[in-house]
Amino acid sequence: MSASGFQLDPRLEQDTWAVAEWPLSRVRLMDHRDYAWFILVPRRPGLCELHHLARDDAALLARESAVLAQAMEQAFVPQALNVAKLGNIVEQLHLHHVARHAGDPAWPGPVWGAPKSRGLTGDEAEERIRRVLGCAISACAE
Repeated sequence: MSASGFQLDPRLEQDTWAVAEWPLSRVRLMDHRDYAWFILVPRRPGLCELHHLARDDAALLARESAVLAQAMEQAFVPQALNVAKLGNIVEQLHLHHVARHAGDPAWPGPVWGAPKSRGLTGDEAEERIRRVLGCAISACAE
């Protein structure tokens, strides 16, 4: 299935900052000050579940997820890196990557449903994006 007809869910558009276009996925930064939180959104229309991806796309998403996870570990040095596919609110297939630290507002529980202190300023978003993309380039080179 091609990317033809793909549209980003309006809630994801509203709640995230654009980061990059990778071979399969749009990389987005969640507009949440408390966590370094990125998502991958495969550019395939109408998909809601991981097992709906074509085999080659599933393998590519796994590779992109690994690159993003390695970059986030390098950039943010988290105590834990949560990677999850939920889809309870936004059905469009997307994969969350959240850097967690002891003492963050939701620690040790999940970030989903935790109150949001505030969104990111443009400078804060740009700094997080710069850090993770710089590390992603390094991760791809390894």
